[in-house]
Amino acid sequence: MKKKKVLFISSTGGHLNELLQLSPLFGKYDYHIITEKDKTNEYLKQKYGDRVMYLPYGTRSHILKYIFIYFYLILKTIFLYFKIRPKVIITTGTHTAGPMCYLGKIFGSKIIYIETFANINKKTATGRLIYPIADMFIVQWKEMLDLYPKAIYGGKIF
Repeated sequence: MKKKKVLFISSTGGHLNELLQLSPLFGKYDYHIITEKDKTNEYLKQKYGDRVMYLPYGTRSHILKYIFIYFYLILKTIFLYFKIRPKVIITTGTHTAGPMCYLGKIFGSKIIYIETFANINKKTATGRLIYPIADMFIVQWKEMLDLYPKAIYGGKIF
C-alpha cells in the first residue's frame, strides 16, 4: 500500500524544534522535511538523508538582502512543491512556510498549521496568514481559541 506524501516544513530554530516533535509520525508517511539551511540543523541530512531539503536562510534585519533571498525562496518553493507533490503540508511556521502553504492550497494539498508554543495570547504573523486557508489549525494553549475560533486545541507539542 502506497503511503500518503506529507511535507513537514518550518523555519529553523524553535519552529523546527517543535516540528521535529512530530518525528514519531514520519514513518507512517512518505515524508519530507523542509527548513532553512544553517549550521544548527546540518545534522538533519545525516539523520534523515534525502528526505531533508533546505530553503535559504534569511532575516528581515537586512531588508534589501532579505527581499532577494525571499524571492529566491519562493522560486525554490515552487520547484520543491512540484518535486514532492505533497497531499498534506504540516507546519509550525514561520515565513518559510507561508509560500509553500499557499501554493499547496492552490494545488489541492491539505494544510495543517500548528501555532507556536511561544505565544499564549497574541497571533503570530504566520498564524494570521495561514489561518484563513488551513484545513486544520491547531493551537497549543486554550487561551488561543479566543483568537482563532475555528482552531483545535491540541495541547503542548513537547
